[in-house]
Amino acid sequence: MGLWRALRHSRQMRRDYLGTLDELHRRFGDISKMGLIVETVVDVFHPELARELLVDHAAQITRWERGPAVFAQLMGQSVLVTEGQTWQRQRRMLQPAFTPKKVAGYARLMTDAARSALDEVLPPEQHRATVNVDELWTTVAMDVILRTLFSSRAPDDARAAGQAVQVLGAAAMQEMMRPFALPAWLPLPGRRAKVQALEMMRELVGRHIDERRHAPADDPRQDLLAMLLALRDEQTGEPLSPVEVFDQCMVTFQAGHETTATALLWWTRLMAEHPGLAQRAQDEVDSVLQGREPEADDMARLPWLSATLKEAMRLYPPVGALMLRRATEDFSLCGRHIHKGWVLRVTPWVLQRDARNFPDPLRFMPQRFMPEAPPIPRGAWMPFGAGPRVCIGQHFSMLEMTLLAAMLLQRFNLSLPAQAQACVPKLNVTLRPEGAVPVMLTRRIHHARQQAQVRRLQEALAALECVN
Repeated sequence: MGLWRALRHSRQMRRDYLGTLDELHRRFGDISKMGLIVETVVDVFHPELARELLVDHAAQITRWERGPAVFAQLMGQSVLVTEGQTWQRQRRMLQPAFTPKKVAGYARLMTDAARSALDEVLPPEQHRATVNVDELWTTVAMDVILRTLFSSRAPDDARAAGQAVQVLGAAAMQEMMRPFALPAWLPLPGRRAKVQALEMMRELVGRHIDERRHAPADDPRQDLLAMLLALRDEQTGEPLSPVEVFDQCMVTFQAGHETTATALLWWTRLMAEHPGLAQRAQDEVDSVLQGREPEADDMARLPWLSATLKEAMRLYPPVGALMLRRATEDFSLCGRHIHKGWVLRVTPWVLQRDARNFPDPLRFMPQRFMPEAPPIPRGAWMPFGAGPRVCIGQHFSMLEMTLLAAMLLQRFNLSLPAQAQACVPKLNVTLRPEGAVPVMLTRRIHHARQQAQVRRLQEALAALECVN
């Protein structure tokens, strides 16, 4: 590709990353190669090839270095950034903390955060309101992180941190679209906002870690920070260093909340657009929970709700792109010779909207993910990635999304407000909509009655305690 064409392609990618990749797939098929100034880039658009690349050839690829370099500014040398033996050690130490069994222990903290936020969405005297679900889920997901990481509930911190993470995500996307890093002193648009957001996050995380380090030895808190401080390498017996603890907290804050909030906002919008499918999920939640709050064991009993969440992540994968790898040696991919140094790109947005993998791909059809549905081709659905670097927090995220979605449906009916505009996806590391996402929430009468009964029971019990 000539210099002029390469520059034009780069501008197209900055303007419409996902649309450009869709067009590449249409024009060149399942695997294509192009030269971009100083790089050779291979796009992989078929699920079997994507899985072969990320799983079978994992030892022959490493991540495209520009991504980790940008994320290191935000998350230090955390498990999301490091490579080689450092990454292997961190992953080995952290993995036991994110098993399904371990994650289930955080379910109550998740429902506590959701209850607090959802009870504040509509005042008791109000029956209906239009809510920006982007703001709602950002606040709730950040509150979950504060509770599970630090055993803390600080609404002001949650809101400020949520806004800071979005600023940092947008800045990271802009930086990764540039072919090289620009000097830190260059007064680029948005750089001051990025610096302020990063300072805010570092102060917040540092404050909580310092407080914990000075806590009594018998501190009863069993949160993620306590786990990080107690971790020991099974091979050497060494703990995480203070810098590693700080960096893992930073990546938990940013990666742990952003993908969940993004997935939930798209899911909420889709459910509001499809009242019949939402009603089926609501009926399932009512039947299984019988008015009580959901627990970790309920995930397996809510297959339709789970299917709606998975289908929302198919249409709008939180991490829709930016799976870039560099070949560290020559190898063959489906008969194509891949040279050492080439960049390979896998794009879930394209894979998950391919009609060969998902008939009628732009239609919201949760039945695709029901147990009785035909199996989905391996590699065709990868919202959490694939291979050795598959998201370590995927069980945490799925549990959190299921619990929060169930609690929303228990309380409210969802609908689109009048004159609602179509949501336009915009890639800022995570796939977020441009502008607000308004959804009409209408309080469900039966839930209001249940809440009133609970309050009366609590008042009666309190009165009995006073008498005794």
